[in-house]
Amino acid sequence: MSTPLSTPAGPPPGPRPPGHLVRDAALALLAVAAGLVAMGVVAGLGLWAAGAADLPGGAGAFVAVLAAVVVMAAGGQVGLAGDAGDLAGTQAEITAMPLTVTLVGALVTGFCFLRPLRHHAVARSRDLLSLAVPTVLIWLAALAGLSALARHDFPITLGGDTSQGGGDLGDLFSELLDAVNPSVGFRTDLGPTLFYGLLWILGVLVVALLVSRRTPLPARLVRHHQAVRPAASAMLLLVLAYVVIGLVIGIVVAATKGHAAQTLAVLLLGLPNVSWLALGVGIGGSWQGRVDGPFGLPMPQILDDVLRGGNGGKDLSTLDLSSLASYDARAWWLLPVAAVLVLAAAFVAAVRSPARTRLWQHSLHLGIAFALAMLVVTPLTLVEARFGLSILGIGELESLGGEVVLRPDVWKTVGLALLWGLVAGFLGGLLATPVRRRGEVDAGRPKDAAPPSEPPTPPVPPTPPVPPGPPAG
Repeated sequence: MSTPLSTPAGPPPGPRPPGHLVRDAALALLAVAAGLVAMGVVAGLGLWAAGAADLPGGAGAFVAVLAAVVVMAAGGQVGLAGDAGDLAGTQAEITAMPLTVTLVGALVTGFCFLRPLRHHAVARSRDLLSLAVPTVLIWLAALAGLSALARHDFPITLGGDTSQGGGDLGDLFSELLDAVNPSVGFRTDLGPTLFYGLLWILGVLVVALLVSRRTPLPARLVRHHQAVRPAASAMLLLVLAYVVIGLVIGIVVAATKGHAAQTLAVLLLGLPNVSWLALGVGIGGSWQGRVDGPFGLPMPQILDDVLRGGNGGKDLSTLDLSSLASYDARAWWLLPVAAVLVLAAAFVAAVRSPARTRLWQHSLHLGIAFALAMLVVTPLTLVEARFGLSILGIGELESLGGEVVLRPDVWKTVGLALLWGLVAGFLGGLLATPVRRRGEVDAGRPKDAAPPSEPPTPPVPPTPPVPPGPPAG
């Protein structure tokens, strides 16, 4: 009795050789180093354009501020503290992310992390873990080192403008403060910095795997590839498209309107802060905020005007499409721009999806993807900055006190993104219907036509009969 043939399963996978572990650690170190170098270069150029090279303290102060900006870009917390002796008290805090630095670091780190995996035909879970774990650990160690550098103190000086609001009293306060040498500095809160830095690097690695179209996935996740990756990569293209448009507008403004250094600083430090706000406002989202005091947003003047409009900056103002348009009618262009770009992203997602995907699936995939994308990018635009100085506990000098607040209405914006994604996904699927897509076979042939026949095989000539031989003797 014959035994059915079977394919040998082979020995079970054992532990990885030490050489592979060393190679993965080296690749992780390269990914982290490349991301941090890219972040440092962008942040350094932005600070230089903003005039940070002239800060008191020389190169040491610049390095400390540079480290603080990179830490903040990775989600770390940098706290401000002041010292004005017994005569005065200072209060300062800042919560903001320089999203240009964040975006560049995420793109470079994610690219370097995925690059070695593209050489695999199939990615096993242990391959991903052996590369992801050292990447996370090295990233946290580097973030802790940067946190140690991100600390410095600056002296507070009162110029002549202070006396304009207070007369002789302002001059007296100025002399008192000069006597106690007030200062303000910044420190990194290591615990929250490492926690949020861990979330940052994990988010970068997960998003990189979601949006990559060439990196293989473990076998148990392959079935989700066609439903997730087309929509996820389309959302990445959407948010990057807004950044590119903002970059072009910023370069034009810098070249034609003056203040080139200030505009360049905004582009290198906070371009996505403005671009993604424009995306949220364009789909109907809103932000709440105010600007009070001499400080303001280093962004387009129209934002500062809207946020100062609520009772002279004392009350929260709503920043949305209508409030922006009340100061500049050109803000209405944000609506059609959002419609065109979201529909274009939906079309790209539909073209990259399998041909068998139904319209309701296109709609659902893009709606969820757009809502999740806005759930990620909208909270990153949060800005909270306060600074105050009180003398002998009797009040606050308005010339040295100020507040800037910009808080997104996250769930409103996410809900609108879901609706926009559902509609755009359906329309994008319709537009992609006549386009040849992956999974289609002989799309140009009518359904009732017979399949093309293969070339006819030449007939085999008949074998002539063999004549019978002589009878055996």
